[in-house]
Amino acid sequence: MSKNLINNKKLAVIGCSGLVGSSILRCALEKGYEVNGTMRNIEDSTKINYLKKLKNFEKLNLFKAEMSNENDFNFCLQDISTLFIACLVPTYKGFDGTLAKELDDERGYNEIINPTVNGCINILKSAKKLDVKNVVICSSTSSTNPIPPVPIKNEIDHWSDEIEQCKSKKYTSATKTIMEKAAIKFCNDNNIRLSIILPTGLYGDAVLPDHMKHNPFVWLKRVLDGGEPRHLKVPNDSVSMIHLRDLAELFLACHENKKASGRYYGVYKSLHWQDIYNECQKLIPDMKMPEPFNGNAVEPTGFDFSRRDTLGVKIREFPTILKDTIAWIKSNPFNDL
Repeated sequence: MSKNLINNKKLAVIGCSGLVGSSILRCALEKGYEVNGTMRNIEDSTKINYLKKLKNFEKLNLFKAEMSNENDFNFCLQDISTLFIACLVPTYKGFDGTLAKELDDERGYNEIINPTVNGCINILKSAKKLDVKNVVICSSTSSTNPIPPVPIKNEIDHWSDEIEQCKSKKYTSATKTIMEKAAIKFCNDNNIRLSIILPTGLYGDAVLPDHMKHNPFVWLKRVLDGGEPRHLKVPNDSVSMIHLRDLAELFLACHENKKASGRYYGVYKSLHWQDIYNECQKLIPDMKMPEPFNGNAVEPTGFDFSRRDTLGVKIREFPTILKDTIAWIKSNPFNDL
């Protein structure tokens, strides 16, 4: 273990059984860090059994915590050097199951936006109380869509307009925009170094069986089993992606690089869906393909990755990302269930 690593105290991962949180946890443990992790239910034997399979699991200390309760983090955040907040997952439904896009502004704020924003601030208040000086938050690229759109967007200049997002009933996306601004203000006011990672489209190998319920794992497994692809016809649209292991390395880089702060894209790049399906067919020659797209293809979302690349993480390209993902699904990773 390097001297640099020895000098870093233990880490905390809030939401360590989530898709992103467990990937950060896996990466940190593999690098030899001691980690305090939180789960809403630390009695979940299925999740615990799979976490136990991680390398250096003995370096993980688990704590029960709900982000709605600031005091839940009093023990987890003691004597840590960096706090990773990976529990702010998108909420797509109101309290009674009503779809977010069907809510009015009052319910959109009270049931979609406020619980996440307030939960994030609760965690940060606990971090302040326990003198945690470095925080890394998982957000989303949905907070970086300016109006009007720009050909190439970056993390510093380009923000979504939360008012317009709410007018369009995009309360789930507005949550990320509002949460980030609130977190930035809190950390600036309290001398906390804050980094925010902005991912989307998570491929690669996940840690827990529940993660197989997420796309692209759902539709890729269905295709491998001889079923239908995600679309009946290739949409004239693009989508962004990154390998879970590369994403986790970006998070850890914000801990290890003491100059890191601000927003960073957690993205490889954006590709048109036709290119994604063409790459799939190379790896699964007999797959059922959607009806091809005809016409002028839209330009994929353009990103300026200069800031992301300052973190020094080598990002896998899509053919490798897809190959890794398909090989992992084919391996039946959770066949002992």
